[in-house]
Amino acid sequence: MKILNITLASLLTLGCSMAAQAQQTKLLTADKHNEYGLVYTLPTTALRIDVTAKRTVKKAGPYFQYSKKYIGTDKVIREDTESWEITKVEVTPYGVPDNENRYLMQLKNGAVTYICVDEDGMLLAINKEVTAPEAVSGNMAETRRGKESVTDLNEYLQYVNEDFIASQSSAKRAQMLAESLMEIRDAKISLTRGTAETMPTDGKQLELMLNSLSHQEAALTAAFVGLTTEETVTRSYTFTPEKDGKTTLFRMSDFAGFVGADDYSGAPVYLNVKVTNRGTLPVDAKGEEKKLPKDAVIYNVPGAAKITLSLNGEELYAEEYEFSQFGVKFGLAPSLFSSKKERSFATFNPVTGGLTEIGQDVE
Repeated sequence: MKILNITLASLLTLGCSMAAQAQQTKLLTADKHNEYGLVYTLPTTALRIDVTAKRTVKKAGPYFQYSKKYIGTDKVIREDTESWEITKVEVTPYGVPDNENRYLMQLKNGAVTYICVDEDGMLLAINKEVTAPEAVSGNMAETRRGKESVTDLNEYLQYVNEDFIASQSSAKRAQMLAESLMEIRDAKISLTRGTAETMPTDGKQLELMLNSLSHQEAALTAAFVGLTTEETVTRSYTFTPEKDGKTTLFRMSDFAGFVGADDYSGAPVYLNVKVTNRGTLPVDAKGEEKKLPKDAVIYNVPGAAKITLSLNGEELYAEEYEFSQFGVKFGLAPSLFSSKKERSFATFNPVTGGLTEIGQDVE
């Protein structure tokens, strides 16, 4: 039986034990204060979409044009560029309460029946304690992870002398940098061979000296070949499908990365919903649809839809999921759960509101 705008304040609540980071649950029992009726909601299925992109920033070294002459390579960065590439998409379905529609489980005086609901009143189980799923964070959550070979393209300036600074010729400066680079490489070879004029006293000191020389070598080399910096950015979105169709979830810019759906500086990332199953009512042995029991305990019979993400005509992700909103509703007779001789229990999917298990309560 569906009811609207009924509060749960009058219901007796008991705490259920919960796993770390999960939502709290409540056990609701019927008594004369609530006229032996238990109120609950069912979920609408939403999606959390985690999109990971790799950002690559390339910066040309100030002396890239001298790389072939002085360090023997022309494999260098010649201009500053930035690019973004989506590398991973993860989709997690979860349930959100349909607060506009609430349902009443009507019981008789003396019934020893209880229901387990989450913090939002969504039905999780009848005559059984269960654990609620972990809460899902909202839109636009973002995490970044990055690495770079050298902290600053201009770090080489820490290792030049006064003659380098005084010189006005870029060719002369490139020559002096190349000479310094050769000296650093020679010093590394001498240390590793044990032929250096001043050798470290122990292995730890040797490691520190070699690490310092390697860092200087990388800084001077970057002045010729350039510097590449990479980081990964994961942006989270939430979306609740309502019907077949395509929508712009966000846009991807070559310069700014993730941008809003209405920011035309980026290419659109489309989310397409294609309903594949509308959900059907249970049938009896004759193949006829079962009739809804009187004062039924309503639950969802979910449907299904295929979810696809695409960018520039390329499919990034495709998977089929069950959705409560694309299914139908059915119900169980409340007498199943209030019989003193053979009382039953039932559990429900917190994502779709579908019936997952029903059996005899042996407690």
